[in-house]
Amino acid sequence: MGSDRGPGAVVAGLVLSAASLPDASFILHGDEVQLLPLLARHPELGSRVEVRHAARVVTMHDKPSQVMRHGDGTSMWSCIDSVKNGEAKVAVSCGNTGALMAVSMIRLRKLPGVNRPAIACLWPSRNPGGFNLMLDVGADIKAEADDLLQYAAMGASYARNGLNLARPRIGLLNVGTEEHKGRAELKVAHDLIANAAEAGSYDFVGFVEGGDIPSDRVDVIVTDGFTGNIALKTGEGTAKLISDFMKEAFNAGILSKFAALLALNSLKRLQRRIDPRRVNGGVFLGLNGTVIKSHGSADATGVAAAITLAHQLSGAGFLERLAARLASTGRAGQDAAADGAEAKAKQ
Repeated sequence: MGSDRGPGAVVAGLVLSAASLPDASFILHGDEVQLLPLLARHPELGSRVEVRHAARVVTMHDKPSQVMRHGDGTSMWSCIDSVKNGEAKVAVSCGNTGALMAVSMIRLRKLPGVNRPAIACLWPSRNPGGFNLMLDVGADIKAEADDLLQYAAMGASYARNGLNLARPRIGLLNVGTEEHKGRAELKVAHDLIANAAEAGSYDFVGFVEGGDIPSDRVDVIVTDGFTGNIALKTGEGTAKLISDFMKEAFNAGILSKFAALLALNSLKRLQRRIDPRRVNGGVFLGLNGTVIKSHGSADATGVAAAITLAHQLSGAGFLERLAARLASTGRAGQDAAADGAEAKAKQ
């Protein structure tokens, strides 16, 4: 119900997903007065969709603190509770990001040892799989060195289970690749992530720059939520700008339109590759349940992409593997920190 385009866009995305995911079933949370007529247009969904009535809606203007106190009875709260109660494996929402994270944390709670959950997003890249993973992209504007270590562990687990990478390459986003550059917590995090690489079953490539985000040098980019969110929104805005410029260029005259016609197949391939809707869906990592945040402005294609990602991550054991990876990496980071402190004391 929190979609900028209204529940019609969500139902349309659900219809697309249902066609491509024959083994999936859905619980749709919201005002049944609005939802039932939309579903009635798609009798092929049959018994695969259950409507869970929730009369109230979390708006984009609601403060997370208010939703935490008074959110019971909203569609967002009901959606998260369906995961908490074991009725659903993954929650997908187009609603208020801050409120969704707040409700998810209060209802699902954090995994043991996690200080700050993170939002992970997929980024088009030159890698063979077509995507890199970046986190955090907006769950929290701050991140200490220990948080960045946990992001590395969570990102490695996601890449292993969601991108089928046996040993993902982790990079730490910085203003340069040289080890002397960056804030103090980044330098500490650099050593922690490097020392925990073996326990976390990943390869640490060191510091990476903004230009490396879509490159084939790295599979997972670790950063704080402030930096990651700005990078994400900048990338999406740039992709749209390029698309708009190309449309203007190919509509400039008769010859331009003829050239566009000749290049139509190539242009369609390019559009699919840079289309942000294909990678819609930020995954909340570090919680006792999987939650996916879709863009509020997502259309049917974008919503379907988020649901498809949810289906992919709903495989058995994902959360258990993530928790185990966090624990082993955390122990390795603590051991490394203790060894470092001991070495300094001897000096």
